[in-house]
Amino acid sequence: MILPKSTRLSLLFLRRFHPGTCFSCLSIDHRPRNRETENGVFRTQGKSLFNSTFRTQGSWSHLLSKLDTGLGERRSFSLSAAGIVNSAPVAVQPYLRLMRLDKPIGTWLLYLPCTWSIALAADPGCLPDLAMLMLFGTGAVLMRGAGCTINDMWDKDFDKKVTRTASRPIASGEISQLQALSFLGVQLTSALAVLLSLNYYSIALGAASLSLVVSYPLMKRITYWPQIVLGFAFNWGALLGWSAVKGSCDWSVCLPLYFSGVMWTLVYDTIYAHQDKADDVLVGVKSTALRFGEQTKLWLSGFTGAMLGGLVLTGVNAQQTLPYYAAVSMAALHLSRQIYTLDINKPEDCWKKFVSNHRLRPVPVLSVAPRSSA
Repeated sequence: MILPKSTRLSLLFLRRFHPGTCFSCLSIDHRPRNRETENGVFRTQGKSLFNSTFRTQGSWSHLLSKLDTGLGERRSFSLSAAGIVNSAPVAVQPYLRLMRLDKPIGTWLLYLPCTWSIALAADPGCLPDLAMLMLFGTGAVLMRGAGCTINDMWDKDFDKKVTRTASRPIASGEISQLQALSFLGVQLTSALAVLLSLNYYSIALGAASLSLVVSYPLMKRITYWPQIVLGFAFNWGALLGWSAVKGSCDWSVCLPLYFSGVMWTLVYDTIYAHQDKADDVLVGVKSTALRFGEQTKLWLSGFTGAMLGGLVLTGVNAQQTLPYYAAVSMAALHLSRQIYTLDINKPEDCWKKFVSNHRLRPVPVLSVAPRSSA
């Protein structure tokens, strides 16, 4: 029964100024019938002033919270990514979830190698170009979204069979394949506009990465090493960031930085893949998590060592000084602790460790090396 607005306001007035007021006083019979308690939950039934049955189940605070809700359909707002998506118009929400805007960790993992490269390319003693960082941030959101759309279009039938992914917009039927394709066109067009604002060398270099974005979802059907293809795609910014600042790549710096990013991706995405390994076996999807099995920590330690070696070589070739190596040491501590405490058989722990990678900052923001321009 929906109470009249004036009645709800009256009840809320009693709640606010007389918190001890008992609602049984509203009943004609002040001795409620059929009162019983089950595990602290009471039920009361009797004739009310509203000429209908007055029945409650649960606590009075639960009842009053329902009355509060009845005063207006106010949607709560949060500044978190998920809160922003949930506050968007209902018709738009499936598209925002398709591009994983409610789960920004993937965008961070795509964006961070760009920031490493842009910071290393900055002039000694200078902060990295803020406009360039913002431009690459926009590109990361768009390209990560496009990659997720492509992935979900390829994996629609697989996603339906995996508990964690069954609710994705395409798999659940919220968005059709044609709608997803149209949305993909919008994302790629917007990303192209970002790319065209860079120099010609960077435009050509950036366009070359599209084949990796499109082919990655197929790799999990072919090889137990799809994560390495993801690493090639997700760390392209390690090349592109430098070329956007300098006009071309210094391969002695960019290649070891790119290699380090690929090794890092093998670490975090193997951890990520352990969440779904049981479902992956059933549906026939391959991953490094299945390839490594119980030897995962040993493999991850090897990838971490290779990543750190690449970062050291990057620093040497870029003539970096103590702050850079201090940052690399902090990254080493973070990854070592992550691997040591990882429980590959607990999906919630795998997710927690995976998400923690957004804090990895192996390149300091301020370039301090007396580096000659490349």
